[in-house]
Amino acid sequence: MKKIWVLALGMFALGMDTYIVAGLIPDMAKSFNKSGEEIGQGVTVFTLFFALSAPIFSTILAKYSVKKILLIALITFATSNVITMISTNYSIYMLSRSLAGLSAGIFSPIAVSSGSYLVDYKDKGKTLSFIVGGMSIGAVIGVPLGIQVSNLTSWRFVIGIIIFVSIASLISIYTLLPKFKMPASPNLKERFSLFTDIKVISVISVTVCAAIASLGLYTYLSQVISEILELENITIFLTIWGVGGLIGSFGIGLIIDKFKNTKILMLIILCVLGVSIVIIPRLIKIPVLGLLPFLLWGATGWATQAPQQHILLQKHSHNGSTAVALNSSVNYLGSAIGAALGGVLLSQGVKVNALIYCAFTFVMLGACIQLVNIFKEKEKFTFKKEENY
Repeated sequence: MKKIWVLALGMFALGMDTYIVAGLIPDMAKSFNKSGEEIGQGVTVFTLFFALSAPIFSTILAKYSVKKILLIALITFATSNVITMISTNYSIYMLSRSLAGLSAGIFSPIAVSSGSYLVDYKDKGKTLSFIVGGMSIGAVIGVPLGIQVSNLTSWRFVIGIIIFVSIASLISIYTLLPKFKMPASPNLKERFSLFTDIKVISVISVTVCAAIASLGLYTYLSQVISEILELENITIFLTIWGVGGLIGSFGIGLIIDKFKNTKILMLIILCVLGVSIVIIPRLIKIPVLGLLPFLLWGATGWATQAPQQHILLQKHSHNGSTAVALNSSVNYLGSAIGAALGGVLLSQGVKVNALIYCAFTFVMLGACIQLVNIFKEKEKFTFKKEENY
């Protein structure tokens, strides 16, 4: 188990770094003398480089030792955060966020696949949950804790904590992880051929819509809170969102096992996600009840990945792992698009309520696509049944 927790520790650092900027935007904006939406573009470049580096570098670096790749990725990740911490120039900040996203995109899929490779078949599910759970715990515990520390010190000190955790993971992997190589992965041509598969496109397009809405809106959560309530309340809302994420990411597996039709389950998740987002302006000022949308939003937002991966593995068993990796990449691509769109809208003076309704529109677009997917599957099943008669 030592081999696994060191990977989860690295994922914790990645999860904290991915989501913490949403809570640090006001302080960072003051440091760089920039607007909140301009600082939010740091999330855009982080997630964009995360999405692009994962499929490309996992193929290019496949011939090298997994341990060596993980160490190089963590060294780059820690270095990029050092640059972020000491940067006084906005351009350098954006460059460091790009580099952090690139290294995170290399570390994450290799950590997940190597964790699965290192354990027996009977322990694969538990291992994957543990490693991926490291990222969600980074969001649930690391982000609110980091913001509290930021209130007492500064956002630079919080980035320093991320650097410390990544160095701890680096030392642990160097000390405890054995040297090994993974089986050959598909080449880039095989990976990108999935973009021409209409069945894959119909699934990942839903993932993109959900990510644009959920992760894109999350990036500007501080603006949502500050325009409606006092900014001091952001920690509790981020915490509740993270708790929901923890429930969703760990609990969805049990629901998938019980639910026969995963596509319908995904449709239900999207509908609940849409409702949770659209009721934020109505409920946010009501004590206790105002936390409910954030709990549901976190749970359903984090729960979207597992059903999509399950669908891809069912329908594309011959290249399922590649399709799942692609789905993970487009999830972060959707986050980058959402963060970029949110920044553009806010820079044009759009109110946060419009941002919320825009996110709701993307969720409903994803639900409509999913509904089409369900009807297509039903028609195909009916056609085959009639053929048998």
